Amino acid sequence: MHDTSVRSVYRTRQDRRFIIESWLILIFLFVVTIFIFLYVNIHNLPSPPRHKGMRQFVKDLYDNREFSPKDVEFQPRNYCEIIHIGLVCSGYSSNVHFHALSKSLLLTRSNPIHLHLLVDSESEIILKTLFRTWQVPQIFISYYNIKTWLKDVRWVPNSHYSGNYGLLKLIFPKVVRSNVTTKLLVLDTDLLLNGDIYLLWKIFNEFNYKQAIGLVENQSQYYLGKLNKAHPWPALGTGFNSGVLLYDLEKMNAFRWDLLWTNLTKRLSIVYGQADLGDQDIINGLIVEYPDIVFRLPCYWNTQMSDKSQSSACYKSHKPMIVHWNSPKKYDVTTRDGDKFRGLANAIFELDGNWFRRTPLMCEDRERAALPIPMGDDCDQYTKPAGAFYRTLLFFKEYRYVADENDITYVTHLSYDRLYLMEDIAKVWSGPLSFSLYVTDAELVKSMRFVSNSLILKDRTDIAYHAVFREGDLYPINVLRNTGLQNVNTPFVFLIDVDFVPMKNLFAILKDNIRSMGDLKQKALIVPAFAATSAGTDVPSNKIELIEYLDAKKIRPFLSDVWTFGHSPTDFAKWKKELEPYKVTWRTDFEPYIVVGRDVVRYDERFLGFGWNKVSHIMELEAQNYEFVVLSDVFIIHQPHQTSWDYIMYKRSSLYRRCLQTLKHKFVEGLHRKYNRTFEDWNATKTPSRYPFQRRKRDAVAETTTTLYDSTDYYLVWGGKEKAEGRKEYKKSFAKKIQDSSPENRKESDYYYYDSVHPYNASRMAAGGHVKNVTFLSSEEHDYDYDEDDEHFKEVHDSTTTIPDNITLVEEEVENIDERSKILSNIT
Repeated sequence: MHDTSVRSVYRTRQDRRFIIESWLILIFLFVVTIFIFLYVNIHNLPSPPRHKGMRQFVKDLYDNREFSPKDVEFQPRNYCEIIHIGLVCSGYSSNVHFHALSKSLLLTRSNPIHLHLLVDSESEIILKTLFRTWQVPQIFISYYNIKTWLKDVRWVPNSHYSGNYGLLKLIFPKVVRSNVTTKLLVLDTDLLLNGDIYLLWKIFNEFNYKQAIGLVENQSQYYLGKLNKAHPWPALGTGFNSGVLLYDLEKMNAFRWDLLWTNLTKRLSIVYGQADLGDQDIINGLIVEYPDIVFRLPCYWNTQMSDKSQSSACYKSHKPMIVHWNSPKKYDVTTRDGDKFRGLANAIFELDGNWFRRTPLMCEDRERAALPIPMGDDCDQYTKPAGAFYRTLLFFKEYRYVADENDITYVTHLSYDRLYLMEDIAKVWSGPLSFSLYVTDAELVKSMRFVSNSLILKDRTDIAYHAVFREGDLYPINVLRNTGLQNVNTPFVFLIDVDFVPMKNLFAILKDNIRSMGDLKQKALIVPAFAATSAGTDVPSNKIELIEYLDAKKIRPFLSDVWTFGHSPTDFAKWKKELEPYKVTWRTDFEPYIVVGRDVVRYDERFLGFGWNKVSHIMELEAQNYEFVVLSDVFIIHQPHQTSWDYIMYKRSSLYRRCLQTLKHKFVEGLHRKYNRTFEDWNATKTPSRYPFQRRKRDAVAETTTTLYDSTDYYLVWGGKEKAEGRKEYKKSFAKKIQDSSPENRKESDYYYYDSVHPYNASRMAAGGHVKNVTFLSSEEHDYDYDEDDEHFKEVHDSTTTIPDNITLVEEEVENIDERSKILSNIT
């Protein structure tokens, strides 16, 4: 009995132990199985969410290949097939967006493009100027005036922020004739392309016999009534976005598109009221009634960037081929990943558009290839060659101003580094302004931001901003002047450089002067120019205060210390005591700042950078018999600034100086042919009393028919007779080496003229045979240089003309020996 009970207890314990061990084994096997499963599949688990930087974001967009229609991409392709694109361009901001869209299009296209542009009068001028100066190959443009077509949509009840212009895409089947093209891509201007437009164009081949319109579905819940609009116009599901449209014009005309949309709009507007989204509401209403006409484009052909957009579901899986900023706020939207897409947009805005002039294309341009290639010369880098253009975008900010009969526009120009000067001018000048900016594409973006953030500039709509895009090394000063001059809407212009600040109330005083004088035909009003002698000098508020500054030597006549000839005909001594306007006589090298009628002759654009750019314009006014009148109650003040790069180039390059001199001769000869006016003394020997401190060229014998080729009026002319006879006329023939006690310090320029009373000798000997190297600041309009090295000049400028042997040096008259020595110390 006892043994039986013991065995029973033992068996029970064994059974329990077996059960526990079995469970432990099962648990262990389960854990091992889970571990193995996780180990094998660990790389397939989703990675934890993390913030992606711009670099990774762009890499993801471009690495994704799911979008690629490879069967289309690698088919045999006609690279000369023309892609037709229709756009509505109206308004200054629309033109800026279209400029960026064009760059993104040109960056990715491989085929010729024909643009069909519905434009208002302002946009037509802006865009014609843009593409005329851009000179991009294989871009064809047709312009259609909006006023002709507005009557077709003006009756539609519409509350879109673009007004009636937001409906004009509906009428492209009527605007573009079927004999031009049977297919048309219709795009908004606020798009940026991220892929070849040809791939979108080829989707027309996928339309069936009923499908006439291709669109991408709307990427927000607007048409579901979940956003601001409780009862939007009808749409299929989320509806379609009309920012990208594929129009099969042949089919649309076959089912009478115009009649179809007009009848539907009349019916639906009674029920739903105004079309808040313009043409998009009407197209969606049509698709509800005629769903067979639509072809659903892939989402990546219209990636929408509105505040409530759900486009991330698309671009997470596909590379966005078109980015659409479909919001009134444009690039200020708060959509998901907005900052990263704005970075992509900035890259397009800052892209150098000049590059597309030279972009190689697969389609051979036979017409361009047949054109003769112009043969340039060494001077093309220093003067503007014929047929050269600077890409120009006019009015990149809104401009609205209604002018009266005496109105004046302040026309000036600047580079990006002087952007701040616009505020200084705008503070004082209360009338309309024109700023022509010489910028890169990236600098234009920064300039627009500067204007938008400026408390002084941002709210003014009477300021015209024009962008002339940088090309080459030299500042195209006359191109910039003409850009502003050709685009004013006032009867008169004040032509001035940006480094001047006008006196207070100058605008009103000038208008009073014009009103009292009446017609300014053949008349130029001179505004006297002065300069502060030191930085930080206040601008005098009136003439009385200015005279006090002059007497205290805080201010002096402009360039009177370095180049008196540019403004001395203004007669500053007379101006100080004169109470009425007075006439002055034009003299060589006169370059005043003037008020004239806007129909004044344009500046000669061949002059680039430094030298004679304004002098030539005033000389042509003289050739046209203009009357020059100095205003006695106004003035402008020059602000000191760093020496311009063009002036430095001019000083360093003898080729630059030679090219400029050649252009001067051509210009004066042109005036003679055009006006039958001869300027005999424009480059002749000046009288000593008029041109002090200036080294003179040698006089030829009067009986000879020899012509002298001068580089400038300041330098000796080296003859060609000796060269023709196999010998050269070296400087030692005219000068003697100064005996310096330290031969190792001698320079080739350490010579003095045999004429012992020559002022050059006095200054050299007074300085102990050495001249200090002194530089000075110069205005962009300081048209001449004083410190040419004669030996270097001779080597470059050996002339082939014949001159007589008996050549003498003309002495110079200098009144003040100290002043003379000071000026001559700048020669080296």
